[in-house]
Amino acid sequence: MLNFARGRSQQRSTRSMPFAGVEHHDPKRKSNFVGKILMAAALTALCIIMLKQSPAFGTPSQFSKQEEGVTHVLVTGGAGYIGSHAALRLLRESYRVTIVDNLSRGNIGAVKVLQDLFPEPGRLQFIYADLGDAKAVNKIFSENAFDAVMHFAAVAYVGESTMDPLKYYHNITSNTLVVLEAMAVHGVKTLIYSSTCATYGEPEKMPITEHGRISGACFDAARGIIPGLKVKGTDYNTHDGTCIRDYIDVTDLVDAHVKALQKAKPRNVGIYNVGTGRGRSVKEFVEACKKATGVKIKVDYLPRRPGDYAEVFSDPTKIYRELNWTAQQTNLAESLKTAWRWQKAHRDGYGAS
Repeated sequence: MLNFARGRSQQRSTRSMPFAGVEHHDPKRKSNFVGKILMAAALTALCIIMLKQSPAFGTPSQFSKQEEGVTHVLVTGGAGYIGSHAALRLLRESYRVTIVDNLSRGNIGAVKVLQDLFPEPGRLQFIYADLGDAKAVNKIFSENAFDAVMHFAAVAYVGESTMDPLKYYHNITSNTLVVLEAMAVHGVKTLIYSSTCATYGEPEKMPITEHGRISGACFDAARGIIPGLKVKGTDYNTHDGTCIRDYIDVTDLVDAHVKALQKAKPRNVGIYNVGTGRGRSVKEFVEACKKATGVKIKVDYLPRRPGDYAEVFSDPTKIYRELNWTAQQTNLAESLKTAWRWQKAHRDGYGAS
């Protein structure tokens, strides 16, 4: 902020001075006051002239207008793990991207990395907002010309959801309705909605016919940030007693979402399972993590966690048939090695490299 106050070597009084019950006004005070008013008016006028001469003055933002050949995608939860990877992929393919995130689970460091990679005007913008605030969401839609929404904003912890289900209802169901209503009002007709396998409940047979991600917990254990891994549940009806899940590399997961966006058609609803089609147990995951990091990670085996199912993995036949998508990074150990290299190169996460 500019400071126009001059420094003085000695204090000079311009206050009214009482004389025999009558105030005597210093004539210099009036002239100084008028001078300051004139100076402020002149500076204000100069600022207005400079703003009007600026090329950006009065020019609508590139994000607020449709542009031929450019698809503008709103990525909710774009500061999160999957959302930031999705934003990166979209930007690499020349999409225009707006990230909206309240940073309750996301990391502003991920957004800053993207901004550094794509600094050109009209490529990427970040808006801090909560999707539960309908007024804020409608303002975002009214000020931006979106062609599609890729919706990742959510909380997704099984244990927490059983303890605080109302929080999950508001975050996932109510907030999604706010987004849908804003889309309807502003004519945005394409939604790519990312959900979890928990949508199906506990399946009666495997694989489920119409998604987990590799956790960073093993890396925290390998680096000594946490004392070890805690495996909850060893008495499930599986080959080694631990839960079985379909672990998918984040790059494959994002690729499926982008392919769905590219093939989206008006009035067409597509529901697809995104996975490798193969389940691995938690014990197998832990062993792959030990191999990838080269660290003998301490493992504590604990009782079951509420809400977990014994076995969940997907049948990706439909997405292959209709979108020509199939997972490419199916070697769990190699995916973990890639993630481990990033962790070692960024020991403080996004704070340092």
